[in-house]
Amino acid sequence: MSIPSFPPLFSGLAVEGQIDPFDKACVEAARGCDAGLVVYNLGANTLQAALVFAPDVTLADAVAMLPLCGVGFQNALGALAPPEVAVHLDWGGGLRINGASCGQMRMASSASDPEAEPDWLVVGLELPLWPTSDAPGETPDQTALYAEGCADVNAVDLLESWVKHTLVAINTWQDDGVAALHKDWRALAFGIGEAIERNGVSGTFLGVDEKFGMLLRTDDTTHLIPLSVLLEGQ
Repeated sequence: MSIPSFPPLFSGLAVEGQIDPFDKACVEAARGCDAGLVVYNLGANTLQAALVFAPDVTLADAVAMLPLCGVGFQNALGALAPPEVAVHLDWGGGLRINGASCGQMRMASSASDPEAEPDWLVVGLELPLWPTSDAPGETPDQTALYAEGCADVNAVDLLESWVKHTLVAINTWQDDGVAALHKDWRALAFGIGEAIERNGVSGTFLGVDEKFGMLLRTDDTTHLIPLSVLLEGQ
């Protein structure tokens, strides 16, 4: 397998076996590695990767990197996959291909206070390439990349494309603010208008506020669930 190449200011760190790139990236970030580190594990059945960010904004704003990386993934796969392949994003970081769940994104940060400026923030990607079962019909709500007409999508190419498209999205976010990201994410959001349960609250998913907090409408109240509740290890 070829070695991925990344844009300037990004550097790659390959891990193998059972090492989780997300956990490794958090360790490297805590040790003070440079922003732009891409930790990846390209297994036979799964693509795992994580990006290290060094935000210069408060955590409440920095968590926008999760939906931003999701938009970057959709753009990356859209550039490589057949045009009929549809990618949508769950608010909680889940990825959906042609309507079925196909992997997820995660995030962690050095900070827990929404008003603090974190030293680092990590966003991880985990994408199944091949189905784990020989009978995928038993789990119709779960899928894998190569089961959805994407058998010609090379994992290295997809990883490279994800980093490149995420960089484009970061530059747009820095130059133009959050409005463009909101527009792009909302066009890909899964489940808006549907009844869901999140953090013990059941209601209708109305959309998000300016900081991507979930707006969840119950009978007489609209609840705001901040995106920071998705941070791991807090």
